[in-house]
Amino acid sequence: GGQPRNVQPFSDEDASIETMSHCSGFSDPASFTEDGPEVDEEATQEDLEYKLKGFIDLTLDKSAKTRQAALESLKSAFSSKILYEFIMERRMTLADSIERCIKKGKSDEQCAAAGLACLLCVQMGSGIESEEIFKTLGPVLKKIVCDGTASIQARQACATCLGICCFIVTDDITELYSTMECLENIFTKAYQRDRDTNGVSSTHNTVLHISALLAWTLLLTICPMNEVKKKIEMHLHKLPSLLSCDDLNMRIAAGETLALLFELARETDADFFYEDMELLTEKLRALATDGNKHRAKVDKRKQRSVFRDVLRAVEERDFPTEMVKFGPERMYIDCWVKKQTYDTFKEILGSGMQYHLQANDFLRNVFELGPPVMLDAAALKTMKISRFERHLYNSAAFKARTKARSKCRDKRADVGEFF
Repeated sequence: GGQPRNVQPFSDEDASIETMSHCSGFSDPASFTEDGPEVDEEATQEDLEYKLKGFIDLTLDKSAKTRQAALESLKSAFSSKILYEFIMERRMTLADSIERCIKKGKSDEQCAAAGLACLLCVQMGSGIESEEIFKTLGPVLKKIVCDGTASIQARQACATCLGICCFIVTDDITELYSTMECLENIFTKAYQRDRDTNGVSSTHNTVLHISALLAWTLLLTICPMNEVKKKIEMHLHKLPSLLSCDDLNMRIAAGETLALLFELARETDADFFYEDMELLTEKLRALATDGNKHRAKVDKRKQRSVFRDVLRAVEERDFPTEMVKFGPERMYIDCWVKKQTYDTFKEILGSGMQYHLQANDFLRNVFELGPPVMLDAAALKTMKISRFERHLYNSAAFKARTKARSKCRDKRADVGEFF
């Protein structure tokens, strides 16, 4: 390889540039600065695109370090901004670079390339162009996932990428089933376990099995009901064995998948009956109240929290509704299918999830949010209170809290107005 170039990564400053290619009027209220200097949006857009073109060129560099840094910078840009038009013009170039990096690169580079492929599909959404990309990358991803000589981290990243890209782009039912079969061949190996006195002995392949299981579960949510029934019959009696795994993340993945399978099973058949319900609920209750001293406190708290919800889902058909805020909008996550989908995209978009929920047409379609809410500068300014008003509000709230606490501490305190 040649000498690594000095790659300036995509920075927070770049991320703050408003580059809504197909939603030019949209902006996050938090990013609006009152009484600030006017920004030349066209110039900042050109500046950002110039940097991104440079990163795309560097994905073909001789130095592996430079290629990886360029891939990471593109990932940061794609997760933090909507760049639909820019990407559509260069989609085949990007697909070629990703394919080359996955085929020729080492573990870290393959992981970065697989992550970029996910974000590329998220940006483009479902359509003919995305299908072309998946036809190019799908076979390469499957090959790495099934390649026992490839690194576990690369196989794990490719399994996740395969599931997400297939979820986004494929309208071909045979391709969907083929991808699910590929993932099944991976995670079902966790069923073939060597038992010891503590249950399932953990292996270095566990992270791969978890990623394959979660990617497969995501694809199950878009399967026709007759196929869902087949998969439930095939896996529902085997999945509980993974609840005994030494790895916390595997136990959680298995538990959440079970909750989702029960939810789907009851949707397809209101009178659905599971034969080993008593044994399963006993296992779930043990995990929801686990107090083993040899486990870390943080792990125990996380496990108990998850399995309380799983137990409620299996026993009482209940789901604890969560609310997600993004800009002026709210979204309620009220079922396991929605939770699985949200968690998957949040994992790959990170801090950019809220931004994409506001502006990404594909994600808004998935969560049935309707078209993006377009806000102009005037509307944003009316939503944003001034610095002085904010100061007065915070000061009043502080005084109210202090007085309320004083009342609790001293029974002789004046019962009067807070302010």
